[in-house]
Amino acid sequence: MDAPATDLAPFERHIAACNNIASPSHLIRFRIGEEQVGWVGTELARALAFYPREFHFDERGVALAGRLRAPGARSEALATAVKGLAGRGHLTIRHEDFDVRATPDGPVLARLDRGAMPAFGAMSQGVHVNGYVRRADGLHLWVGWRSRTKPVAPGQMDNVVAGGIPAGLSPAECLVKEAGEEASIPPELAATAVPVGRVSYIMAVPEGLRRDVLHCYDLELPEGFVPRPHDDEVERFALLPAAAVMQVLRESDRIKFNVNLVLIDFFLRHGLIDPRAPGVEALRAGLDQVG
Repeated sequence: MDAPATDLAPFERHIAACNNIASPSHLIRFRIGEEQVGWVGTELARALAFYPREFHFDERGVALAGRLRAPGARSEALATAVKGLAGRGHLTIRHEDFDVRATPDGPVLARLDRGAMPAFGAMSQGVHVNGYVRRADGLHLWVGWRSRTKPVAPGQMDNVVAGGIPAGLSPAECLVKEAGEEASIPPELAATAVPVGRVSYIMAVPEGLRRDVLHCYDLELPEGFVPRPHDDEVERFALLPAAAVMQVLRESDRIKFNVNLVLIDFFLRHGLIDPRAPGVEALRAGLDQVG
């Protein structure tokens, strides 16, 4: 078995790439009720001014109208605005709603189309599964190659199961759903996945601000089990030594940007990164940026 990694710079660069904005203070706070749920740019804020019944501006930023007290009413108002904003080129509708919360564990305040989440700087949540196999020569990881038609990170390496959490689903429910859809993992096997924490990042992108929280799971897969693509999300899967996956991560950008963070967390927890290496605590702290 290879010695644990002690040079942290190759890992730190991936964390820095996902946290490429020092502060969102140049953006405008977006609130629902008294809760701040996001950040919007000046161009989008100007567009929201054309919806005076739905959005109000004050010294604290922009907020959904106070008369919109129920999550359903808020969601309808947001959907109306999103349709108009998409027609003007401010965002792309993906026809999948996500829950809007102020904090990862907070109550659902509204629902918003997935494509509009970065434009509003709203927090998105997802699940990522490290599918691994124990062998005499060390841990092996199942990795997938994303479809080349995917709008984000086409053709890059990914976790065996990963996906955004649709509105109304818990992380565990989403995991079982995605496991079947992406990798043909039966529900009873997917349900044995162990929650191991979460990673998060704040990333400026052309669409706005990604504030993503990824719920991480470890799933020990039987030696004879082979995941199979079930939809058009993944082209193929392969079982690789974890040390080989770590080498790819350290030396290239062939792995999807946020999957790097999930894998760094896995390598830390399983001892592939030396827990005594100088700076390792700062590396751990860098994996969680969204409160």
